Amino acid sequence: MAYFDFEKSIQELEEQLNKAKQLSEKSKIDLSATISDLEDKIIQEKNRVYSNLNGWQRVQISRHPDRPYTLDYIENIFTDFIEMHGDRNVKDDKAIVGGFANLDGKSVMIIGHQKGRNTKQRQFRNFGMPNPEGYRKALRLMKLAEKFNIPVITLIDTPGASPGLEAEERGQGEAIARNLLEMSVLKVPVICVIIGEGASGGALGIGVGDRVLMMENTWYSVISPESCSSILWRSWDFKEKAAEALKLTAIDMLENKLIDGIIPEPSGGAHVNPSAIFQTLKMILINTLDELGKLTTDKLIEKRIEKFSAMGSFEEV
Repeated sequence: MAYFDFEKSIQELEEQLNKAKQLSEKSKIDLSATISDLEDKIIQEKNRVYSNLNGWQRVQISRHPDRPYTLDYIENIFTDFIEMHGDRNVKDDKAIVGGFANLDGKSVMIIGHQKGRNTKQRQFRNFGMPNPEGYRKALRLMKLAEKFNIPVITLIDTPGASPGLEAEERGQGEAIARNLLEMSVLKVPVICVIIGEGASGGALGIGVGDRVLMMENTWYSVISPESCSSILWRSWDFKEKAAEALKLTAIDMLENKLIDGIIPEPSGGAHVNPSAIFQTLKMILINTLDELGKLTTDKLIEKRIEKFSAMGSFEEV
């Protein structure tokens, strides 16, 4: 398992625990008291470390290679998933996956960014950075869900939209802008969940919903800390300072009323106990869909537009 710099104290304790367990098995010596003591210390140390995380540390956790991706959530939360492909114009963008699925007996349209686990998969998925056809595919699926009166769930995890010349030539900005317009007036409930990185328009392109939720160790911002640092200081060395200034954590976003809620993660992050975060997200999605299902279509759209229109507004006293 990979550890971050700020997890060094936890790593040392877990190594001691593994050695104690191995010694107990090999020598047949009863070390249960030592093992129990180390397990308690690990829990205490995790609580101490993860209750004091700064912005940059949460960015690091959101990028952990073992963190669940969209297809992991689809496989473990939903059933009867039928993936749909293509934007009916250019091609099928592998950075965005989507299709019909079943959630606790209800049909939903699930759409999300997908990264890769190894070099080959990352290249295949373009590192989770969609091209215009990815956003147009997502919009096609949303309109299909609207046609059949099926709620839409989006899972956001991208370092940004694809920045290549070909993406710009095919209308990257227009594709994202079109999604913002169409999602704001979609006639079905829309739930957006940031499960990892939420960078810039790449995230916002599938991020307009009745409920926008962030997992505890994720980030959502107009720019990544590294890019912000390179623009302001001409160096990546100030990325930690940039992360604090950007106020990109779930706590910051909730305080600024840019999201509707925070989904708690297991101590150590979602990658430590995936089954727990799958169950947590499933219950939250079921409850949120039940809540949104009580609203009429007109009220749903009205409240959605009001919510996003109010963002960034303030009064001088």
